[in-house]
Amino acid sequence: MTTPPETLSFRRASQEDVPALVALYDGAARWMQGTGIDQWQPGEKDAAHFRSRIEEGEVWLALTGDGRAAGAYELWWRDEPAWGARPPEAGYVHRLMTDRTLAPAGTGRALLAHAEQRIAAAGRPLSRLDFKASSPGLRAYYERAGYAVAGEQPFKEGGGGSNYAVVLMEKRLG
Repeated sequence: MTTPPETLSFRRASQEDVPALVALYDGAARWMQGTGIDQWQPGEKDAAHFRSRIEEGEVWLALTGDGRAAGAYELWWRDEPAWGARPPEAGYVHRLMTDRTLAPAGTGRALLAHAEQRIAAAGRPLSRLDFKASSPGLRAYYERAGYAVAGEQPFKEGGGGSNYAVVLMEKRLG
């Protein structure tokens, strides 16, 4: 723990940040596995994934005072696979991740707050996210951050959706 969260800075990720994003994801996946959270697998999101997300949308980094990546998240402006076709009323937070060896306590919440500020600044009143239904720890984490369950997308055998059940949560902003 090097700095308190209030000293974190945020900036959009660039293609030069792709190796750091892959390392953040894999580290977060290993931590999740070690704590019994059934969400991500190391190697599941590679450099091509993050290059594409940077080109197509918003990927944000939280940086420590010395410029190291303490965490990141993806911000999507629609998420039809999980939420279906919806009017432009929300931003969708994906891949909220921190470096557990570097990030100060509260970095995850700081990232989430930054995403919510971006969403509100875009004039959208809702922040949405989703996670595997088999991860009750994540549900509790997001509930403590003010999110409420908005539904569940069940497992859809044979394609047409997720290959696991997903909890959908949202938070009204402002």
